[in-house]
Amino acid sequence: MAKLMTFRVAVACAAVLLAAASAVPGSPVGERTTIVDYGPVNEPASLRLAAFDSCQTALEAFKRALLPRIGEYGLPGGDSVGPDFTGARAIAAEAAPQDAAAKFSKTNTHEAGVDEPDVVKTDGKRLVSVADGTLRVMDVASRKLSGSMTMPGGMATRLLLQGDRALVVSEGTIMPDFEGRKPVPGGGAGPRLTLVDLSGTPKVLETLTTDGAFVDARQVGGVARIVLRSSPRLPFPYPADPKRNRDTLERSKIEDWLPHYTLEREGSRQEGTLVPCDQVKRPAEYSAASMLTVLTVDLAGKLGTGDPVSIVADGEIVYGTGTSLYIADENRADTEIHRFDIAKPGKPVHTASGSVRGRLLNQYSMSEYADHLRVATTVDGDAHSKVTVLDRKLAAVGELGGLGAGERIYAVRFLGPVGYVVTFRQTDPLYTVDLSDPKKPRAVGELKISGYSAYLHPAGDGRLIGVGQEASEKGRSLGTQVSLFDVRDPARPSLLAKHHLRGAHSEAEYDPHAFLYWPDNGLLVVPVDGDRSGGGALVLRLTDGAFTEAGTVSHDGGGVRRALVLGGALWTVSETGVLVSDLTSLARLAWQPFA
Repeated sequence: MAKLMTFRVAVACAAVLLAAASAVPGSPVGERTTIVDYGPVNEPASLRLAAFDSCQTALEAFKRALLPRIGEYGLPGGDSVGPDFTGARAIAAEAAPQDAAAKFSKTNTHEAGVDEPDVVKTDGKRLVSVADGTLRVMDVASRKLSGSMTMPGGMATRLLLQGDRALVVSEGTIMPDFEGRKPVPGGGAGPRLTLVDLSGTPKVLETLTTDGAFVDARQVGGVARIVLRSSPRLPFPYPADPKRNRDTLERSKIEDWLPHYTLEREGSRQEGTLVPCDQVKRPAEYSAASMLTVLTVDLAGKLGTGDPVSIVADGEIVYGTGTSLYIADENRADTEIHRFDIAKPGKPVHTASGSVRGRLLNQYSMSEYADHLRVATTVDGDAHSKVTVLDRKLAAVGELGGLGAGERIYAVRFLGPVGYVVTFRQTDPLYTVDLSDPKKPRAVGELKISGYSAYLHPAGDGRLIGVGQEASEKGRSLGTQVSLFDVRDPARPSLLAKHHLRGAHSEAEYDPHAFLYWPDNGLLVVPVDGDRSGGGALVLRLTDGAFTEAGTVSHDGGGVRRALVLGGALWTVSETGVLVSDLTSLARLAWQPFA
């Protein structure tokens, strides 16, 4: 039920994402946009990061920066060290297309070659999933369960896979003592990373538990980068006046400010401060009381403490390429972005910090291309949207403003030198943006639509598949809609086909991991839920620019969450089990219940 509630909220927030084209023909865009050509721009001094030279220097700097911000309830935003339980964000844009030459499908991700944690992973020979705190392994050849294990700490939510190793993420929370606002030992736990050996019966190798919250992770090859967010562990009295809280701050020690860890392996237990003081960088002006920490884990080696590096900043959105890791703050009028170089397998190197005016929608609002970062934001107050192009130092070199006056962004997708931005209020304009000249981005086309696409997927040959909602003229959602758009001519995007399932919603509308497109036979699968859909998976076929409904795959007692092509068959996964269906007829071939 909690997941369903999160989904409903995400759908509402995602409403009108890149509806990338409906019934109104595309048209060129004229005077409504503004191009800003920047001259040389240096990185803002307030965002240049420097490392602390000692723990005493760090402690004094923390106190000096945050003392003026202390209030009745402690630090701004509270002093909770637990994770953010906002659930899955409404992510709806760029995902790496599946390799048509592959024999099996992989997780649908933002960038090709950069894996993202999800509830299901496969290497083509086995399917590994986490549900209800249990890790399960299925053999693809026999289509039977080959092993399972209850994860320590429970709340296992997603995993990464490399060879015979799985890195499982479990999320938890540290419960405060209301009388003293002090974390209660044993009252909970922060994020837990568990390295599991899958070579035989699943076996835990190491477990790392830290303070704070798991933000996200990216994996390139066998190396994963895990992003954590933590807050100071200060026992602010509750309630109290600001003076008592200031006294608490003044008496704090450096251990109260740095994240802690517990590492367990082979019966041993190690505890301590996760990151050394000299591995913490801070800006000249603090943006938050939070600390972001990036861990590096080689899944073929040991987990350890992840060779951490930290910056004093806040952040909720992670975007990664093969060589860069970006962390951005989504909760401010000005979005701060931090870049780490991850080209080498060792510790990431912080290379730049910058900011852009406005708010990000999600990680798909960012795209690295030709040594530049393109960022799409909505500016509050005057309510317009813009695309800003940043150089490697994250300094602005070009900007296109004035998109969707009085509206906000609901979807973004960048494909090479072209960007697609959807804004919405009563209608859903899709803008196509020419980014071939980073210093002079320009809007070249617009398409007005009914309903919206909450996720867009490249289908080849200048086409995009959209998954979202059909809507009335007043913007009321009418059910899941899958659309096909022709974007070969950026000046004139058009709608080719659509399929509407009245009264339904899809997890793919806010989580691209739930979407499957298999180009070999035009197979398209999206989970659906609603009064008429019954919590199954809608299966369509894309042929000659049109959709044909192949049917719906349903599970006993649970809604389908993921679909994969494995061993020449369609595999669908829910929290109750795995169903294997014929790839053409959808006839049931095997059912493996989880209980």
